[in-house]
Amino acid sequence: MDRLIYSSLAAMRGAMARQTAIASNLANANTTGFRGELTNAQALWMSNGKATDARATVTGEVAGTDMSAGPVTATGRDLDVAINGDAMLAVQGKDGGEEYTRRGDLTQNESGLLTTGDGQIVLGSSGPITLPPADKVSIAADGTISIVPQGGDPKNPQQVDKLKLVSPKGSDVKKGIDGLFQVAGGGTLPEDPDATVIAGSLEGSNVSTSSALVNMIDASRAWDGQVKMLTTAQEMDRSATDLMKISD
Repeated sequence: MDRLIYSSLAAMRGAMARQTAIASNLANANTTGFRGELTNAQALWMSNGKATDARATVTGEVAGTDMSAGPVTATGRDLDVAINGDAMLAVQGKDGGEEYTRRGDLTQNESGLLTTGDGQIVLGSSGPITLPPADKVSIAADGTISIVPQGGDPKNPQQVDKLKLVSPKGSDVKKGIDGLFQVAGGGTLPEDPDATVIAGSLEGSNVSTSSALVNMIDASRAWDGQVKMLTTAQEMDRSATDLMKISD
């Protein structure tokens, strides 16, 4: 009986982990450049101290990230960029290190620093990018940022910096709880000289709300099935107890 109960408990934990990931994906369905989380269930063997394992329960957890591209929408805004291919934009992490994002809704804060829409400082080839006061800012396909200084000649823009675009190919990259990507075990990704962006556009989230809702219903039904199994186990236990009373 205990095997049935523990098996149901493990399945319920897996369903909870799946529901948590799905809820996070749905909450970020409209977040610029968001990459959906993927969950996975695997056997977790319980050893009995002998040559063979006694039984296997199951564990469910976030196993990775869906790195497929999201839809690109033209905005016409000078500081908006959609990153082509699988390249990523380098930003400054909370600890001062380098982290990465696909979020391209760039903006300029009060001190002139270029940041993403969620406040992450954007890095250039030589560090954080600071933009001086300008009449116009433009970003070229290769990430080069040019400005027309206040009162300057619109026909003679000046290059300020270049977005640091990196390649994750061949590296073990994981997503943190803050939504930013990091190199597993530490380190930085190499710059990608061939990476390009689409100026005046944004890449949306790659989460399909319809698929996420279907998955949520499926996970909810799986949870309900395990609850019914626990109820059945309880009824079986009561029946067995009643039979023992009759025998007495």
